[in-house]
Parts: sequence; C-alpha cells; structure tokens
Amino acid sequence: VFMYLLSTHKDPELFLWSRLNEFLCTLHIILHFRLSLTSSQPHTRARGVQLLSEVLQECYGDLTEREVEVLIAFYENRLKDHYVITPPVLRGLKALTKCTVLPPGSAVSMLRSLFQDVHVQSLMLAERACVYNMLINLMETREAELKGLGADFVFGFVQSMDGERDPRNLLLAFQIAKTIISRGYDLGKFTEELFEVTSCYFPIDFTPPPNDPHGITKEDLIQMLRAVLTGTPKFAEFLLPLIIEKLDSDVQSAKLDSLQTLTVCVSQYEHKDLAEFLEGLWVSIRREVFQTSSERIESACLAALTALTSCLSRSVLSSESEDCLSTFLDLVLKDCKHHLSEPDLKLVWPSAKLLQASCSASIRASHVITASVMPNIVEQYNIWSHYNLLCFPLCVFPPPLEDSVFLAYRESLCSMVFSALSESNSSLQITATSVLTSLGQQTGDIQSHMGKKSDLGHICLQSERSLSSCFSQTACLPSALMDQDNTEASEKLSHHAVRQRCLSALAAVSVHPSVVQESTPVLLEVLSSAHTGKTEVVLACRSLQRIAEQVQDTEETGRCFHEVIIPRLLGLTLQAALQGVQLPQEYEAVLSAMVPVISTSCSRLQPQSQQGSTWRQSQMVCLLMGCVCSLPPSVRIPQLDELLSELEEMSCTCTHTLSYTSAAKCFAGLINKSLQGALVLQVFNLRPCSHFVAKALLVRYHPLSTTLTDKLFSLLDNTDLGSMAADGFSLLMSDSADVLNRACHADVRIMYRQRFFSENSAKLVQGFNAAPQEKKPNYLKALSNIVNKLPKQVQVTELPALLSLLLEALSCPDGGVQLSTLSCLEPVLADPPAALIQQLEALVSRLLALTSSPAMDVRIASLRCIHALSRFPVLPFRAQVLRALARPLDDKKRLVRNEAVQARGEWYDGSC
Repeated sequence: VFMYLLSTHKDPELFLWSRLNEFLCTLHIILHFRLSLTSSQPHTRARGVQLLSEVLQECYGDLTEREVEVLIAFYENRLKDHYVITPPVLRGLKALTKCTVLPPGSAVSMLRSLFQDVHVQSLMLAERACVYNMLINLMETREAELKGLGADFVFGFVQSMDGERDPRNLLLAFQIAKTIISRGYDLGKFTEELFEVTSCYFPIDFTPPPNDPHGITKEDLIQMLRAVLTGTPKFAEFLLPLIIEKLDSDVQSAKLDSLQTLTVCVSQYEHKDLAEFLEGLWVSIRREVFQTSSERIESACLAALTALTSCLSRSVLSSESEDCLSTFLDLVLKDCKHHLSEPDLKLVWPSAKLLQASCSASIRASHVITASVMPNIVEQYNIWSHYNLLCFPLCVFPPPLEDSVFLAYRESLCSMVFSALSESNSSLQITATSVLTSLGQQTGDIQSHMGKKSDLGHICLQSERSLSSCFSQTACLPSALMDQDNTEASEKLSHHAVRQRCLSALAAVSVHPSVVQESTPVLLEVLSSAHTGKTEVVLACRSLQRIAEQVQDTEETGRCFHEVIIPRLLGLTLQAALQGVQLPQEYEAVLSAMVPVISTSCSRLQPQSQQGSTWRQSQMVCLLMGCVCSLPPSVRIPQLDELLSELEEMSCTCTHTLSYTSAAKCFAGLINKSLQGALVLQVFNLRPCSHFVAKALLVRYHPLSTTLTDKLFSLLDNTDLGSMAADGFSLLMSDSADVLNRACHADVRIMYRQRFFSENSAKLVQGFNAAPQEKKPNYLKALSNIVNKLPKQVQVTELPALLSLLLEALSCPDGGVQLSTLSCLEPVLADPPAALIQQLEALVSRLLALTSSPAMDVRIASLRCIHALSRFPVLPFRAQVLRALARPLDDKKRLVRNEAVQARGEWYDGSC
C-alpha cells in the first residue's frame, strides 16, 4: 500500500521524508493484517480479507504474475471458509480478474472454485453483481480458456443466474448469456437449461420506481433479453411454442413483445427451424389481424408475417425437401383469398393487409400471391365501384424489379388506374395515385406502356379538377368535433393535402423520359396558376427537383429541362420581379425552392447543353447562383469579368439579405473554379463578403487565401466585428451545402482543414496572449469553431499544444464555445497526453462548474468528460467530485441524470 502511494505522488522524495512515521505505523498494520487473516474468529478474518480486497481494487494493475498466482490460491481457499468471508473474497477475485498478468489456467481455476463452493443466489445483491462482473471480465480476456471448460461453463452460469430478481443484475446476466451465444460457447446438453433460465423472464414485466437513480428501463431489459432469445437457431424449438403461447394471452404488451421477438428471430432461422410451427404461427397472426383493436399489434403482426415469409423464401430446395414457402402461402391464400370477393364484409381490409405483407417479403412470394389474386381483383373492380379499399394497396410492391410481377397485368392495371383517376370519388383517386407511384417504380416496360397508351397530363389535370369540385362533398374530417366556423377552413386544408399527394405521386412516377414529357407540364401549370399558394408552389418545385435527380440522363430529358423547365422557372420569377411591385415576403421561400431545381438540372446535364447566357436581375441572383455555380470548370462563362464585378458590387451595397448573401456565394463559387477569377480578385481589393471568398480560396489551396484569413484574425481585436469574425471561422471549416462542394464541381482539396489549422494555430495562440481581457473570448470562440470541425484523430494529436486555451474556453460565458470545447476534449480523454494530466486539477474544477450550466447539452457533455476522467490517477479529487456529482443526480432532465449516475458510479468504484 505504501509503495503504491509512493509511486503515484507528485514529489516522491518529499512524500518519503514526511511520511516516515506513517511508514513505521504501516509496518505495524501489516503485522496486524497477517494476524487478522489467520485469526480463529470468522468476523476478524473477514475484516482482514476485506482490507486486502480493498487494496487490490486500487493496485491490481501493479501485481506480478507470481503475486497474482499466490493471491488466487489464497482466495480460492477462502471460498471454503465461513460464509461471512465470502463477500470480501468475491470482491478480491473480481479485482484479480482484471489483471493483465493472470497465469495460464487461473481463469478456469477461479470459476471451478466459484461454481463449486458458492451458491450465488443466496448472496446479497452486490455480491451477486460481483460474480457476474467476474464472468464478464474473464469472458473478455480469457475466452479461449473458458471455452475449454466446454458445456460445464454454461452449466455453472445457469446455476448462478437461476432465480435472479434484481433488474440491475439481470442486465449483467443477460449480457453474459448473449456473449455465450454470440461467441459460440459450447452449449452441449444444457441448451434447454440456458433457454429456460432466461426465457422465464419473457415477456418483461418491469416498471422502474419513480426517480430511479439507476436509470434502468423496461425497454433496456426487453432489448437485452430479446438479443439472448433470438441469438441462435438452437432455441427455435423452445422459443416458437413460447411465442405462440404468449400470443394467446390477453395482455397487450405480451403480444407486442412476442411479435417483435418473432420478427427478429426469424431473420436468423432457416426454413427447417420453422416448419413444425408454421401453422400455429399463422393462426395466431391471422387471429390478431382479424380481431385486434390495436394498431400497434396489427402493425407488429404484419411485420412478423413479412419477416416469416422472407425467411421461408431464402430456403434452398432439394428433391427431398418440402417447399415450406409454398405450404405457408397456401395457408395464407386459403384463409384470405375468398374474402376478396366479399367487399362489403369487414374482413376484406385485414385480408388485403395480410396478403400485401406476405407479397412484399420476396420476389418469389410476390409472384405466387399476385398470380393467385390479381385475376380476382380485376374482376371485382369491374363489379364494385368502391373496390379501391382492397385492390390498390395489394398492388404496392416497392422494389423496382427487372422481372416485374405486374408485367402480365400491365394492360388491366393501367386501365384500372386511369379509370380510377377519372372517377369523381376522391378516395378512389387518392388510392389510384398511390398505385401510379408504385407502377412508376417498376420496369421500363410498364413505364413505357403508361407513357404511350395514355394522356397522363390530361388525366392528372382532370383528376385535380374533379377533386376540387367533389371534395367538399366527400370530406371525411369529423365535422362533429369542430364548430361551424372552422368547417370551410378544414375542407380547404384537406383539399390542399390531396393536391399535394397528387404532386408527390406525379414526381415519383416520372422516371422514364416519356413520362417526364407528360408530367412536367402539369407541374409547370401548377406553378403558373394564379390561385396556387406558396406551399403548393414549393412542393411543385421539390417535385421537379426529384424528377431531375431520378430521371434517366438522356438528350431528351436534357432538352426538356434546358429548353422548357428552366426558362419557364426564370420567366415566372423575372415576370414577378419586373412588375415593379414589392415582392411578398413569402416569395423568398419560393425563390429558394427554385434554386435546387436549377442547380440539380445544370449539374446533371451534359456540358454542351449547359452553355447559356447570363443576366443581371439583382433579385434573381439566387437563381443565378444555383445555375452558374453548379457548372463544371470546363464550361466557359461569357463576360466573366463583368459578372464578377456586378456580383461584388451587389454583395457590398445591397441591403437585402437573400440577395447579397447569394451574390457573395456566387462570387465565391466562380472564384473557386476560375484561374481568371483569382486574378480578377486582386483588382477588386478583396471587398466582397470575405468569409465566402476566403473559403473559396482556402479549399483549393490558393495563396491569396492567407491574405483573407489574416484579415479575419486581425478583426478578432475589433470591438464591433470581433464576434462576427470568430463566427466566420466556423464557415471556413464547415462543409458547404450549396456552391463550394464537389457535387457542384467546386475545387475542394483533401485535408484543407488540417492544413489551415497547422498553419494558423500559432497565430491564434499569439493573438490570444496579446489580446486585452475583454477581447480574449473572441479568440476562444474562433478556436472552438476551428477545432470542432477537425477530424477526431487530428484533435487528439494537436490539442495538447492548445490546452491552456481550451481550459480558458471552458470558462467562457458563451454556451456554444463551452459545448464545442467539451466535444473536442472528450475523445482526447480516452488517451490523455502528459500535458493534460499535469493540468488535471484545473480541468476537474472547470468541468464540475459546467455540470450546473443552464444548457442541458453542456451539462451532459461535461458529465461525459468527468466520466472519462475516472480512469486517470484522480484519487486526490475523488471526494470533491463525488460531492459535486450529487447535484446533477436530481437534475430535471432524465438524460442528464443518466450521465450523472454513470459518472458517479465510476468514481465510486475508483479505478475498478
């Protein structure tokens, strides 16, 4: 003990002289320590073993292999002693299991003694936890030795866990069981015993007490137990009957847990594991869907059915094996198909959902079910005008297939869809739009058929007009729940929702060029309609953007966008701008929505289609930015000098935020990709918004970037602009979402952030040291913005040089600076440099102060850093930290309390 204290003291020589008397006393204690261990009184021996175990918990890492061997032999012998000695013995063995110098065979020896001499469930809670932690430690470091025990290890664990009640210990026990299964330990003849000892807790029925300091939730236990039960197909013969049994119960939570567990387990099973239980599982799932009153149960049933069918679809058939998928689908079709001919009865909808869930599991299942039910669906649609409740959702099969299941029915499907779109029934039209979306995602044969055989634009417009005229009569909002004054507004809102669904469906269908030729005029008509509101205009723009992203990049689609869509968008916006009236405030959102349409179109078109003239309408500069800043560098922009001059002038003189920001971004995007633009920049005396231009040059390693970044550093001392200049460093280091990125063909070099940091970190430190006290926060804010954007591996290697500034940043009143500094420190604490350990006292005091921050994110981040500090030699601070961590245990936010519990627990255990 004395040597351990001596090795950790800052000044060993001073400590040695000042503690000479205590050393003599320590010798006396050691003599007494020996007498206690050999006393004839059990309680005296227990106190001696307890003292020895407490010492081992502090210094187990300094023991030699021979010392560990002797201690293990001593502790194993003590397990045969009086029962009052067992708890301290277990704590000592737990400390020894963490030694890196465990002698070969000692892990097996300890476990044999433990399983033979200790009845775990007769121990108190803490001692049982000690046993589980011993197993976890040994499984992490001595896996090969434990596997050498064979099934005896599993049997010993089963005996130790059997009867456990405490949720904290159950989490540990489930973790051990999960590791046994996932790492391939030999279960031998104890497979059923391991299943029984864990499955007795299924389904979990646990409600944590109010203000539970341990933070254990019911969901934690459910997820951990589920990982055990579903971890191996060897449990199938026991788990599947249990799930069927629990599905028959009246407890809703038990049903839901069982269905979710079934969904997980079948992903690891083969058809042979399920064959015996298919009929029972289907009966239970069918009953719940047909009779349930809970949407959650119904959704879980359908998900389980899909997973079950998917598992059977993966089976490899042989001449001697039974086709389990066909057998199972026969059961499904037998119980559901006949309901399709009874659309007036309540089982139609549940049957359709069951068939759809099975159909969506695999291509093979979709072919079997579609071939069986599609003829009946087509027939019934021609008989019943409201048959949409059944037929259309059944047709939705998301994956785009090379061999579409609907190719054989394309004539009848297209006829049904377009017939429904022309009906006056709004519900029928909405469902038809969903089917249209699904068909648009199928193979090109169906898409071509849709484009050639019908006037899609005319039908969609007719559908919209029909919806407009009939919706007020068919609105399904519960008018009884709203007063009369709100009825008109509610119908209008619902009508807009239907129109928006139509626009989304139209975009989803438009994948094939022939369909795009028909659908885009519809969207452009929506944009130009006088009664169209801002929301629908924005949605129409997003639909056009989606089409530009997903459509095949052909000459035909290129001409459509270049010659029709982009000029039409520009015409609409220019017309509004040239009318000489003030644009509505909400029109900014419309302009911003048009930018990505133009940007996406220009970035995907071929270079020969991208040569276009420029314009100088100031209010439209955001559209100009979306267009010219997305072009490849190989595309020549005419009159570039004049364009740059106009952009510079606008960025410096315009007072409209959207305009001057877009102008500065456009200027920066052009400078980034043009050598000529870089020369022009010198003539313009660096006047445009320097943040964007500095970033444009920085990301391409241009020498002029240093001039601009030095200007930003000098502004940190400015009383009025210092804080804004510090924020500018965040822009320099962040990814650009609009112009300065590789998707827009910008010149972005790798590792430009690391280069900027290495070249300028010294300037930041020097500036901070020279700045007056009131200007220092600006430097700290700039440092935080720079370091927080660096890759984590760079932070770990570079931060020690900036440690003094980081500690100052923790005391900065700016919450954003505090949070980003904490996020920088956390990865460094995993492998702390020597400079950080020397500043431990200052770091601890600042972190403890931040646990009372008004910002929840700051409190959480500071607690995580304090948690990481528990691995350091922090014995002098232990009492201080434990007292300070008592306060966040009562924090009003649960996430903060959880972090405080974990941190305080680690500090209580010391270095264990």
